[in-house]
Amino acid sequence: MEQKIHQGRNIKRFREMLGIKQEALAYDLGEEWNQKKISMLEQKDVIEHGLLKQISNSLRIPVEAFQNFDEEQAVNIISNTFDNGAFLNTGHSATFNTNPIDKLIQLHEEKIALYERMLKEKDEMMGRLEKLINK
Repeated sequence: MEQKIHQGRNIKRFREMLGIKQEALAYDLGEEWNQKKISMLEQKDVIEHGLLKQISNSLRIPVEAFQNFDEEQAVNIISNTFDNGAFLNTGHSATFNTNPIDKLIQLHEEKIALYERMLKEKDEMMGRLEKLINK
């Protein structure tokens, strides 16, 4: 059975993986956003490309991650992002239709890049959260 890609759920997964609250993402996206709008967005199957690009820039996650991961792949990426599955370990494995070795190498490189970005962005994110709290 082919799994449907749910872009909103993918946004939620990556946002949670990064430890970003809905309120913080809303704050980052602009004044017209709030926690409730983010919650509603995360329930949508398909999200307009321009908005996906905005969220991609905010979370520093490639747009393709939201568009291309089915549920099993998204869970796998998240579970493998932290060493020894410290964040989430489901035992799922990703499946690909193209060359699996190339995809595994690509995913590994993306995982390293994501981890490096997460470390680099930690202080900046804390600053944004402090601004949100103090607002």
